[in-house]
Amino acid sequence: MSETIVIAEMNNNAIHPSTAELVAAAGALGSEPTLIVPCTDASAADGATSWNGISNIIAAKSSAFENYDAAGWASALDAVMPQGTIITGTSPQSKDLAARIAGHRGMPVVQDVVKIDGNQVTSPVYSGKAMQTVSLGGASVISVRSNVFSPVQEGGENNVSVVDTTGNIATSVQEFMERASKRLDVSEANIIISGGRGMGSPENFSHLEAVADTIGAAVGASRAAVDTWEAIPHSMQVGQTGKTVNPNLYIAVGISGAIQHLAGMRSSRYIVAINKDADAPIFKHADYGIVATWEEALPVLHNKLQTMME
Repeated sequence: MSETIVIAEMNNNAIHPSTAELVAAAGALGSEPTLIVPCTDASAADGATSWNGISNIIAAKSSAFENYDAAGWASALDAVMPQGTIITGTSPQSKDLAARIAGHRGMPVVQDVVKIDGNQVTSPVYSGKAMQTVSLGGASVISVRSNVFSPVQEGGENNVSVVDTTGNIATSVQEFMERASKRLDVSEANIIISGGRGMGSPENFSHLEAVADTIGAAVGASRAAVDTWEAIPHSMQVGQTGKTVNPNLYIAVGISGAIQHLAGMRSSRYIVAINKDADAPIFKHADYGIVATWEEALPVLHNKLQTMME
């Protein structure tokens, strides 16, 4: 197996604990990886200096890493990383980055890996209904699902090399500003609130948008809503023929829970369902359920969330 590189999962310029799982995944491939830490302050890499299973740590320092932008990050990291197999996490940002880097280097990419056995990696297909196992014939890019590998333990002594990389700052700033001017896309969000045909009309989605603005969420929609109302664009659709999402929190409002919709969101960490029909299939998959109309539930929910965010 060629050299392995792990791109650290970052949170507010600090290494996220899930990165230790990615290092363990690299070990399953048969090598101690180089850990790349994208940061604006090189001290962020200090969080991994005591981990076992790392051959080298590179703090990739750049203002490009202040805000996420796929093109800017991929360009900056490509200039720093050695050649070899690259491992990322499976957050929406990391999966996007994995695809970008694979495109930069002309490498195959395997997303959402749940098992590694030598050079064979396994990932779900068909919305999780089946598993596929492929053999890595050379350097590849793979994203590894969280909570699959036990994190490496502390006890090591690793040195940090600091490399300044500007990346394509102009591209980074331009694309970030374009994204900032738009509402967050469902494929990028950690919190999503979606509406179905039970919302009654597309104008009522403004109530979902109000909640979304309060908690920094994206607004999605079911296929029924997209098919019924021209004002609800396909870009908002969550489901098998729309976008597959994996947020920490998914709030389904006026959505019955058809199989097609469930295929696109059932891997969400927590699911909250609001529906006036107590027998709606969505409640079988929800962690929390509220049997009420959206008119009854959303104002109360919005008020509570506003209080929590103050």
